[in-house]
Amino acid sequence: MSTTTYESSTSTGDDGTIRSLIPARIDRLGWSRFHTRLVIALGVAWILDGLEITIASNVTSKIEQTQHLSSGSVSFSVGTLYLVGEVLGAILFGGLSDRFGRRNLFMITLGVYLVGGGLTAVTAGSSGGWVLYFDLCRVVAGMGIGGEYAAINSAIDELIPSKYRGRVDVGVNGTYWAGAFIASIFTLELLGHFGGTAGWRAAFLLGPILGFVVLFVRKNLPESPRWLLMHGRVDEAEQSIREIEQHTLDTGGTLGELDDDRAVEIRPAGSMGFFRLAVTLFRIYPQRSAYGATLMITQSFLYNSIFFTYGLVLNKIYGVASDKTSYFFLIFAAGNLAGPLVLGRLFDTLGRRRMIGGTYLLSGVLLLISAILFKAGALNATTQAIAWGVIFFFASAGASAAYLTVSEIFPVEVRAKAIAVFFAIAQSFGALGPWLYGKLVGDGHDHNALFWGYVLGAAVMAIGGVVAFAIGVDAEGKSLEDIASPLSSVKAAGAKITGSIRGSGGSAGPPPAPAV
Repeated sequence: MSTTTYESSTSTGDDGTIRSLIPARIDRLGWSRFHTRLVIALGVAWILDGLEITIASNVTSKIEQTQHLSSGSVSFSVGTLYLVGEVLGAILFGGLSDRFGRRNLFMITLGVYLVGGGLTAVTAGSSGGWVLYFDLCRVVAGMGIGGEYAAINSAIDELIPSKYRGRVDVGVNGTYWAGAFIASIFTLELLGHFGGTAGWRAAFLLGPILGFVVLFVRKNLPESPRWLLMHGRVDEAEQSIREIEQHTLDTGGTLGELDDDRAVEIRPAGSMGFFRLAVTLFRIYPQRSAYGATLMITQSFLYNSIFFTYGLVLNKIYGVASDKTSYFFLIFAAGNLAGPLVLGRLFDTLGRRRMIGGTYLLSGVLLLISAILFKAGALNATTQAIAWGVIFFFASAGASAAYLTVSEIFPVEVRAKAIAVFFAIAQSFGALGPWLYGKLVGDGHDHNALFWGYVLGAAVMAIGGVVAFAIGVDAEGKSLEDIASPLSSVKAAGAKITGSIRGSGGSAGPPPAPAV
């Protein structure tokens, strides 16, 4: 055993086999200010998404009035096209992240968002030309944020020590609601003090301003040593891990013990295409794929259903004026933000399976109770907001863990693409929610229809919880390479692939394959 940094912990054999302790060196690190800076610089992606979605929800009526457009047209431009852009960006930049590196892509994706978000605020022209320009800007902004989801989740999981990975990832994903909270406060002020188009234009500038500041923090972050190693860039991987270790020591952290037995042996095979990804997900890891898809789809359906129609519920059922809905969004956002921050540590201590299954099931039960109270007429706008805050305190932690799950249960070579695929699947199914629940809200008089909608949402979350308990992966405290062996792992080449993920989650991986 050793507590000192290795001069070189990686060696290359005559047959091209690379033996390395780099993953173990990452996992042995004690928390330091370097890790805090890393989380802040990368975690801003979710704050930006929360800002964008909440601003879009709050400025729709103002854009409708100032640009003389229908509410349907504005909602499509502001919300739907942004979500379409997210899906496109996740697929495009997720593939590029696995091919060209985490650092390269999390700089590019933030830059794409800055362009799209900034241009959204300064769109000009006649009605027809303006709409086309505005639509394009929303798609570009969405592509940047969608790409962030894939590149950032990969980078965080690969750079954070295994004993902290659960709480960090859950907490970072939960900061989406910090963005929503900030956006609710600022839009109240901006829309209340600026007339004409100035209010909504200023609101759309909030995200790009924050992103521009963070861009300078990100440029000093290192590339993932794991990604470099898996692509055969040994010298760069060694340099990167030494920089991380030095940053850790310089900012109050410790190195911890290093066990020589934790070395990985790989034969890099180049970048993997989407065909290879499909083989990995659905032939080698079919049960894990079903698990990840279930978690992502169920949380996306519930969130999109409730969040995107919350304003309609407040307006048409509880009679809240459009310029007052942000006050109720604050309560909703506060509950969603508190859940991952308070419960995040338990995903590393009590474990993934218990916490994911528990938060999904509990949020489903609480939603069913609130649905019964809603049907009985026992709720008003305030108590409904409080009920949502409590329900989504638990649902938000579970939903954040869904992103953690699809990031850590697949091999490093396809990690970003896997996140992108499941994100796209979730958004596609989740897009049905606002349409369905919008229909159920109707003119606000038929509470029975919306009651059954809430029952459906409760059942959907319960399904996610049951699946988590049944086939969840016990990934807490484990190295990423132990959860899912790299595709290029020498040991994996001779392993029998069963697809089973019970217990430890089955770390066997597939034999090496050429790039597709």
